[in-house]
Amino acid sequence: MRRQRCSACPDPALIETVAEILSTNSALLARLGGGEAIGEGYWLVADRQSAGRGRAGRQWSDGHGNFMGSTVASVGADDPPAPTLSLVAGVALHRTLEALVGALPDMRLKWPNDVLVDRAKLAGILLERNGDAVVVGIGVNLVQAPALPDRPTVALAALGRAVSRDVFAAALADEWHAALSLWHRQGWPALREDWLARAHPRGTLLSVRDRDAGVIIGGFAGLDPDGAALLRLADGERRAIHAGDIELVGE
Repeated sequence: MRRQRCSACPDPALIETVAEILSTNSALLARLGGGEAIGEGYWLVADRQSAGRGRAGRQWSDGHGNFMGSTVASVGADDPPAPTLSLVAGVALHRTLEALVGALPDMRLKWPNDVLVDRAKLAGILLERNGDAVVVGIGVNLVQAPALPDRPTVALAALGRAVSRDVFAAALADEWHAALSLWHRQGWPALREDWLARAHPRGTLLSVRDRDAGVIIGGFAGLDPDGAALLRLADGERRAIHAGDIELVGE
């Protein structure tokens, strides 16, 4: 088990690295469920996950050298809606990538939790809640990308932008601390605008699988104040999407 400090995080700031684990998210959820207090600024990072997962129960790669880590955010009565933390994490993640590897062609955030490079998935975010705590899990293809049956993937190394896992972890912890602190200080409107500036452009055709209405297709029309994706449908209706499996049309 290795530990490193996050330079900008509040004390006690800690990145704890384990050689192998089922899932960093599952481990933190279990610890929270057992009554353990886990402070903001703590990260659990794994060299290898044997049961990593993404949204909708998808399996995620445990490729050696990739980043696989989770942290905890505390949600208070005066904080913005908890689901917006997925977008806040996206902003922190995109900022980290930009700072470490510079501009990549068509590197965009996709609502609510992916980083794409030219439509290929580079990174994903998974939020899971336990009471007033939200576990934020992040996976980034630094070295190798998993072969997924339903979408293209890419790794930084394949783009000629290799970054070591530990360097990435420290930089992400710093960016997450800055973004989360702003979120707690009612800075969600500014973070929302930052997310929009880093995301697929307005008008991008998106499809969402709705449990009741089936597949809905519309042009991306921004975010509502609570972070829901807004789609403009063919008949001009503007619909808020609070949950669902959203894809770029033509992926």
